[in-house]
Amino acid sequence: MAAELEPLLIKRYASRRLYNTESSDYVTLEDIAECIRNGRDVQIVDLKSGDDLTKQYLLQIIADHESQGDSVLPVNVLTDLVRSYATGVHSAVPQFLSVSFEMLRESQSRMMENFTNPMAAMPGFEAMKAQQEAFFKAMTGGWGGAEPSGKPESENPSTEADELGEIKRQLADLQERLAEISR
Repeated sequence: MAAELEPLLIKRYASRRLYNTESSDYVTLEDIAECIRNGRDVQIVDLKSGDDLTKQYLLQIIADHESQGDSVLPVNVLTDLVRSYATGVHSAVPQFLSVSFEMLRESQSRMMENFTNPMAAMPGFEAMKAQQEAFFKAMTGGWGGAEPSGKPESENPSTEADELGEIKRQLADLQERLAEISR
Protein backbone atom coordinates (compact mmCIF):
# COMPACT_ATOMS: atom_id res chain seq x y z
CA MET A 1 0.00 0.00 0.00
CA ALA A 2 2.90 2.37 0.67
CA ALA A 3 4.00 1.96 -2.96
CA GLU A 4 0.60 3.25 -4.11
CA LEU A 5 1.15 6.50 -2.20
CA GLU A 6 4.55 7.14 -3.74
CA PRO A 7 4.67 8.86 -7.12
CA LEU A 8 5.47 6.69 -10.11
CA LEU A 9 9.10 7.39 -11.01
CA ILE A 10 9.71 8.06 -14.70
CA LYS A 11 13.29 8.54 -15.87
CA ARG A 12 14.16 10.55 -18.97
CA TYR A 13 17.13 9.25 -20.85
CA ALA A 14 19.53 11.36 -22.93
CA SER A 15 17.59 10.23 -26.01
CA ARG A 16 14.52 11.92 -24.41
CA ARG A 17 12.79 8.56 -24.09
CA LEU A 18 10.78 8.13 -20.91
CA TYR A 19 11.27 4.98 -18.82
CA ASN A 20 8.72 3.69 -16.29
CA THR A 21 10.77 2.27 -13.41
CA GLU A 22 7.88 0.12 -12.11
CA SER A 23 6.94 -1.67 -15.32
CA SER A 24 10.47 -1.51 -16.77
CA ASP A 25 9.36 -0.22 -20.16
CA TYR A 26 9.34 2.95 -22.18
CA VAL A 27 6.25 5.16 -21.99
CA THR A 28 4.75 8.03 -23.94
CA LEU A 29 3.27 11.27 -22.69
CA GLU A 30 -0.18 9.77 -23.26
CA ASP A 31 0.75 6.78 -21.06
CA ILE A 32 1.77 9.20 -18.31
CA ALA A 33 -1.45 11.21 -18.76
CA GLU A 34 -3.50 8.00 -18.44
CA CYS A 35 -1.65 7.08 -15.26
CA ILE A 36 -2.43 10.51 -13.80
CA ARG A 37 -6.09 10.26 -14.86
CA ASN A 38 -6.22 6.96 -12.97
CA GLY A 39 -5.21 8.80 -9.79
CA ARG A 40 -1.49 8.12 -9.65
CA ASP A 41 1.00 10.92 -9.16
CA VAL A 42 4.18 10.85 -11.20
CA GLN A 43 7.66 12.21 -10.85
CA ILE A 44 9.79 12.63 -13.96
CA VAL A 45 13.53 13.05 -13.49
CA ASP A 46 16.47 13.41 -15.84
CA LEU A 47 18.58 10.26 -15.51
CA LYS A 48 21.92 12.03 -15.95
CA SER A 49 21.46 15.23 -13.93
CA GLY A 50 18.71 14.14 -11.52
CA ASP A 51 16.74 17.33 -12.30
CA ASP A 52 13.01 17.14 -11.63
CA LEU A 53 11.25 17.59 -14.98
CA THR A 54 7.72 16.85 -13.77
CA LYS A 55 6.30 20.37 -14.30
CA GLN A 56 7.80 20.60 -17.77
CA TYR A 57 6.21 17.32 -18.87
CA LEU A 58 2.85 18.01 -17.21
CA LEU A 59 2.71 21.33 -19.06
CA GLN A 60 3.57 19.50 -22.28
CA ILE A 61 0.71 17.03 -21.69
CA ILE A 62 -1.69 19.94 -21.15
CA ALA A 63 -0.40 21.75 -24.25
CA ASP A 64 -0.80 18.58 -26.34
CA HIS A 65 -4.39 18.08 -25.19
CA GLU A 66 -5.24 21.76 -25.74
CA SER A 67 -3.82 21.65 -29.27
CA GLN A 68 -5.84 18.50 -30.07
CA GLY A 69 -9.10 20.27 -29.33
CA ASP A 70 -9.51 18.96 -25.77
CA SER A 71 -9.69 22.56 -24.62
CA VAL A 72 -10.13 23.07 -20.89
CA LEU A 73 -8.35 26.38 -20.42
CA PRO A 74 -10.09 29.38 -21.99
CA VAL A 75 -7.86 31.97 -23.67
CA ASN A 76 -8.68 34.58 -21.01
CA VAL A 77 -7.43 32.23 -18.25
CA LEU A 78 -4.21 31.53 -20.15
CA THR A 79 -3.79 35.27 -20.73
CA ASP A 80 -4.28 35.98 -17.03
CA LEU A 81 -1.69 33.33 -16.15
CA VAL A 82 0.84 34.97 -18.45
CA ARG A 83 0.03 38.39 -16.96
CA SER A 84 0.46 37.05 -13.43
CA TYR A 85 4.13 36.37 -14.15
CA ALA A 86 4.71 40.00 -15.13
CA THR A 87 2.62 41.76 -12.48
CA GLY A 88 4.00 40.29 -9.29
CA VAL A 89 0.62 38.73 -8.52
CA HIS A 90 2.04 35.31 -9.38
CA SER A 91 2.61 34.58 -5.68
CA ALA A 92 -1.18 34.37 -5.14
CA VAL A 93 -1.89 32.38 -8.29
CA PRO A 94 -0.65 28.96 -7.08
CA GLN A 95 -2.70 29.25 -3.88
CA PHE A 96 -5.77 30.36 -5.87
CA LEU A 97 -5.44 27.50 -8.34
CA SER A 98 -4.83 24.97 -5.58
CA VAL A 99 -7.91 26.07 -3.61
CA SER A 100 -10.02 26.15 -6.77
CA PHE A 101 -9.06 22.64 -7.82
CA GLU A 102 -9.54 21.31 -4.29
CA MET A 103 -13.07 22.74 -4.28
CA LEU A 104 -13.69 21.18 -7.69
CA ARG A 105 -12.46 17.77 -6.47
CA GLU A 106 -14.66 17.99 -3.37
CA SER A 107 -17.70 18.94 -5.45
CA GLN A 108 -17.07 16.12 -7.91
CA SER A 109 -16.62 13.67 -5.04
CA ARG A 110 -19.90 14.73 -3.43
CA MET A 111 -21.67 14.54 -6.77
CA MET A 112 -20.37 11.01 -7.36
CA GLU A 113 -21.46 9.98 -3.85
CA ASN A 114 -24.94 11.27 -4.63
CA PHE A 115 -25.03 9.33 -7.90
CA THR A 116 -23.94 6.11 -6.21
CA ASN A 117 -26.32 6.65 -3.27
CA PRO A 118 -29.68 7.83 -4.66
CA MET A 119 -30.97 8.51 -1.14
CA ALA A 120 -28.34 11.21 -0.51
CA ALA A 121 -29.61 14.75 -0.89
CA MET A 122 -28.01 16.87 -3.54
CA PRO A 123 -26.01 19.73 -2.05
CA GLY A 124 -28.21 22.78 -1.93
CA PHE A 125 -27.71 26.45 -1.56
CA GLU A 126 -26.10 26.16 1.88
CA ALA A 127 -23.37 23.83 0.65
CA MET A 128 -22.61 26.08 -2.30
CA LYS A 129 -22.57 29.15 -0.04
CA ALA A 130 -20.18 27.44 2.37
CA GLN A 131 -17.83 26.60 -0.50
CA GLN A 132 -17.93 30.17 -1.76
CA GLU A 133 -17.17 31.51 1.71
CA ALA A 134 -14.26 29.11 2.13
CA PHE A 135 -12.96 30.12 -1.28
CA PHE A 136 -13.33 33.84 -0.48
CA LYS A 137 -11.53 33.42 2.86
CA ALA A 138 -8.73 31.46 1.24
CA MET A 139 -8.27 34.11 -1.42
CA THR A 140 -8.37 37.16 0.87
CA GLY A 141 -6.99 35.69 4.08
CA GLY A 142 -3.38 36.38 3.19
CA TRP A 143 -3.87 40.06 2.38
CA GLY A 144 -2.65 42.19 5.23
CA GLY A 145 -2.07 39.07 7.36
CA ALA A 146 -5.50 39.27 8.99
CA GLU A 147 -8.90 37.74 8.50
CA PRO A 148 -10.88 39.60 5.82
CA SER A 149 -13.27 40.96 8.41
CA GLY A 150 -10.48 42.15 10.68
CA LYS A 151 -12.01 40.11 13.51
CA PRO A 152 -11.03 36.71 14.83
CA GLU A 153 -13.18 33.86 13.53
CA SER A 154 -14.91 33.43 16.92
CA GLU A 155 -16.24 37.02 16.89
CA ASN A 156 -17.80 36.87 13.42
CA PRO A 157 -21.63 36.94 13.24
CA SER A 158 -23.31 33.56 13.34
CA THR A 159 -26.79 34.14 11.95
CA GLU A 160 -27.38 33.68 8.25
CA ALA A 161 -28.45 37.30 7.68
CA ASP A 162 -25.43 38.60 9.59
CA GLU A 163 -23.13 36.32 7.61
CA LEU A 164 -24.58 37.57 4.34
CA GLY A 165 -24.11 41.16 5.47
CA GLU A 166 -20.54 40.39 6.50
CA ILE A 167 -19.82 38.85 3.09
CA LYS A 168 -21.25 41.91 1.36
CA ARG A 169 -19.08 44.16 3.53
CA GLN A 170 -15.99 42.06 2.77
CA LEU A 171 -16.76 42.23 -0.93
CA ALA A 172 -17.10 46.02 -0.75
CA ASP A 173 -13.75 46.21 1.09
CA LEU A 174 -12.15 44.04 -1.55
CA GLN A 175 -13.55 46.24 -4.32
CA GLU A 176 -12.15 49.32 -2.57
CA ARG A 177 -8.71 47.66 -2.30
CA LEU A 178 -8.77 46.75 -5.98
CA ALA A 179 -9.76 50.32 -6.90
CA GLU A 180 -6.85 51.68 -4.84
CA ILE A 181 -4.41 49.25 -6.48
CA SER A 182 -5.54 50.19 -9.99
CA ARG A 183 -5.07 53.94 -9.37
